[in-house]
Amino acid sequence: MPDTILLTLQVNGARRTVETHPMARLLDVLREGLRLTGTKEGCGEGECGACTVLLNGRVVNSCLIPALQAQDAVVVTVEGLAGGEALSPIQDAFLTHNAAQCGFCTPGMLMAADDLLRRCPNPDREQVREGLAGNLCRCTGYSKILDAVQAVARQGEGK
Repeated sequence: MPDTILLTLQVNGARRTVETHPMARLLDVLREGLRLTGTKEGCGEGECGACTVLLNGRVVNSCLIPALQAQDAVVVTVEGLAGGEALSPIQDAFLTHNAAQCGFCTPGMLMAADDLLRRCPNPDREQVREGLAGNLCRCTGYSKILDAVQAVARQGEGK
C-alpha cells in the first residue's frame, strides 16, 4: 500500500486535488488536506453529526467516509453554504435566532438543516426535529435551532 495517494474531488464548487493517506477519512482530507476547518470532529463515530457534509447531494458523516470513496465526488461543506460574502438564509437565521450557541455543532446542524429545507421546504416542527435527529447539541437545547430552521421555511427560502 502506498504511503500517500492523490485524491481529486469537487469541493464547494472547485475541483481540488490533495495528497492524502490511503486510509484517511473524508473529514481528515477536508480539515487537514484542504484546510476547510468549518467541518468539526465531534465523536469520530458518526453519532454526533458535527462532521456533516453533503457528498454527491446526500448528507453524510464525513468521519465515517473513507476518503477514497470521495474520489471524483461533489462535496459541500459549511463553507460552501454561503454565496461568497453573503450568508445563506439558514446561516443568517442561526445568527438572528441565536441558534449557534457554543458553535461546535453548528456546521453539522446547518448542513442538515439546509438539506432538510431543500427536500422539504415547509417542514413542521416535528419534521425539523426528524431532519436534525442525527446532530447532537450539548449546549442548552434545540429550541433556538428549530426556530431558526422554521423561520427560513416561513420566509420561503428553504427551497
